[in-house]
Amino acid sequence: MNNNYRKNYLELILRAEKIHFKNPAKFLSFKKGFCGENKIPQPTNADLREIYEELLRNKKIQRNLNLEKSMLSRAIRTQSGVAVVAVLTKPSSCPGKCIFCPTEKNMPKSYLSNEPAVMRAIMNKFDAYNQVQSRLRALELNGHSIEKIELIVMGGTFSYFPKTYQKKFILDCFQATNDYGKSYKVHKVIKFIKSPEENLKTEQKKNETAKCRIVGLTLETRPDYIDEKEIINFRKLGCTRVELGVQSVFDDVLIRNNRGHLMKETIRATGLLKDAGFKINYHMMPGLLGSSIKRDYQMFEELFNNPDFQPDMLKIYPTVVTKNSELYKIWKKGRYKALSDKKFEELIIKIKNEIIPPYNRIQRLIRDVPLPSIEAGPKISNLRQIIERETHCQCIRCREIKGEYKSNDKIVLDRINYNASGGKEIFLQYVSPDKQKLYSMLRLRIPRNNNKNHPIPVLKNSALIRELHTFGKLINLKEKNKRSPQHIGLGKKLLLEAEKIAREEFGLKKITVISGVGVRNYYRKNGYRLKDTYMVKNLKSL
Repeated sequence: MNNNYRKNYLELILRAEKIHFKNPAKFLSFKKGFCGENKIPQPTNADLREIYEELLRNKKIQRNLNLEKSMLSRAIRTQSGVAVVAVLTKPSSCPGKCIFCPTEKNMPKSYLSNEPAVMRAIMNKFDAYNQVQSRLRALELNGHSIEKIELIVMGGTFSYFPKTYQKKFILDCFQATNDYGKSYKVHKVIKFIKSPEENLKTEQKKNETAKCRIVGLTLETRPDYIDEKEIINFRKLGCTRVELGVQSVFDDVLIRNNRGHLMKETIRATGLLKDAGFKINYHMMPGLLGSSIKRDYQMFEELFNNPDFQPDMLKIYPTVVTKNSELYKIWKKGRYKALSDKKFEELIIKIKNEIIPPYNRIQRLIRDVPLPSIEAGPKISNLRQIIERETHCQCIRCREIKGEYKSNDKIVLDRINYNASGGKEIFLQYVSPDKQKLYSMLRLRIPRNNNKNHPIPVLKNSALIRELHTFGKLINLKEKNKRSPQHIGLGKKLLLEAEKIAREEFGLKKITVISGVGVRNYYRKNGYRLKDTYMVKNLKSL
């Protein structure tokens, strides 16, 4: 913030505090007018929010919810019911030698220094604690609630890092959320008192009741790095979702791109993860060397026709050519032709309209590779907005209620059954009667052979709840809001329905939830107890 204009911005807030704005556009108009009148640069809403919070602390003004709402920047960031905080691991070598991955000095493999998320990590010297704290501060200054955090750890194959680094990195993330708003010196004093394992457990316990709670934790890895030991390790870290770099379902394409694993590893990893309750997000890459538009379409068909796959989420990253990759050399020799914007757009429209089922969420449609770094391949950064009118996609993201909830909405329970990885999946959802608006959802899994021989004792002979999520505007814990379906009992009703199905239809006497650390107390209130990092409940016969 430019301190030369601080007095002006202070006056702006004092004036705005006395006005009722019908919407953010009206506030923006007021801000433009004020700055034009005083011949000063327009401040960001985050700058103004910082001044507003300072005035509140000094009791110069009273809290003004209308003004806070008007200053909210990018409301979409928390309209899925959580605040996403993405952090990057330090630059390191990678077990893969994929021809499409850029290799930039002092950067995590496959990441470029001019990508937005990477730039934030560089600014914080890849320190996990500082990355989390700065992101929380940015979200808060932009008017977002930060009480329910979905933490996403990026940076490539997390499993390839030494276990000591893994524990320390995740420990710092938990400690950063627990410490948020406190003195940084506290962090430095207590971080060396215990071993990483003991300290991680301590910070996780604190996070159960912290102001900023990690309700979900995502780690990235390769299919060939998933085994029973790694699953146990991920659970101890607090992981609830795994992003797998699948890229293609065709072995010949994987071989030509030097991926380093085949589909048998993806199938095995998917089954192991689902039977341990994890949510699974596949990274898929249309346009790889050796593929074609026709094969790319068939690839997505295979994902949802073959029960060996059935991912819960997708990140679709079209192949692009960057200078510091092996693919660049192949492209320069004329031996590779990248997808055009038009071809990629047509492919995505067809996939969204014809293939994606209601129980899948398309998380991303394109990666944030800055235009100057792309030599060939799709360059559309706002594809989702461009194709919105041409698609009638049924995926979770396209149906989420976001900020459109009304307290008199008619909501009905819907159920979808499908087979996956040798088990049965039951997708329960609260939706509008036409199923075009999604309010809340639950993933119930009946694992293959009821997990009779599972290495994690609590999962034996148990139904699994892999996800429970209520959408809409993120609101603080213990609060209710007429504009959000959160905290009105939808989650509890879904839990009861899942328990009933497990007990009455499958004869199971136990149900287990892969709970985020910050949500454990919610399950305790519903009769669950903590065991082996999961929340478990015995089902009584009626």
